[in-house]
Amino acid sequence: MGSLGRVIYTLGNWIRVTGQAVDRVGCRLQGSYYFQEQLSRHRTLMDLLDKSPVVDKDAFIAPGASVIGDVQVGQGSSIWYGSVLRGDVNSIHVGSGTNIQDNSLVHVAKSNLGGKELPTIIGNNVTIGHSAVIHGCTIEDEAFVGMGATLLDGVVVEKHAMVAAGSLVRQNTRVPYGEVWAGNPAKFLRKLTDEEIAFISQSATNYINLAKVHAAENAKSFEEIEFEKKLRKKFARRDEEYDSMIGVVRETPPELILPDNILPDKSQKAVQ
Repeated sequence: MGSLGRVIYTLGNWIRVTGQAVDRVGCRLQGSYYFQEQLSRHRTLMDLLDKSPVVDKDAFIAPGASVIGDVQVGQGSSIWYGSVLRGDVNSIHVGSGTNIQDNSLVHVAKSNLGGKELPTIIGNNVTIGHSAVIHGCTIEDEAFVGMGATLLDGVVVEKHAMVAAGSLVRQNTRVPYGEVWAGNPAKFLRKLTDEEIAFISQSATNYINLAKVHAAENAKSFEEIEFEKKLRKKFARRDEEYDSMIGVVRETPPELILPDNILPDKSQKAVQ
């Protein structure tokens, strides 16, 4: 951030703080007539003491997600709805092209019993499934953590390794390269196939593209949303034959077409 950028950022922060101060003054002026409103103070990006989140301009932070304190999010990464990244007693680093899916929790530990600091470090092109819990861990590039999995303090998931959905990985466990671990507590299950390793990379790419779609939708103004609603209502009963007559082509964007190995029923439906 250059000097001009710092000035603009500081000015914006000052305006926001001033607005909060004006609100407090207004409440005091209302005196005994003041009604205590329970307002939600949720902020997607929230400073904590002297620590501020640093988020790349090309990352997607969904509304309703919380990125708090000493957190870095890299280019093309996505933090999905309801997820919480809380960097309070230590730091969280998320690389590029990584997706942390809905309702996941990423936290840190100040240190373990031996005094070792335990930040959370998540590499590039990592997929973390819905409702996973990541606590004081290291997840290397192109690793995969399944839905609802829990990784406790000191866990290391190596590159191209996979933790199966619902698994509990105990403290200080290392999940080696190219292996699938599953269960409670998680244990070695088998080696990953070449196709599954390729799927991990493809999953990250799919989420990069999907995040762009959600970011564009969330950036729409109220007028744009209302206009699109009217269009959908107007053409709700139009069929493909009508579309072809008026020259309308409704194609799925290439970046949203998922490979057959992600949607197994896709090829079967095509045959039917």
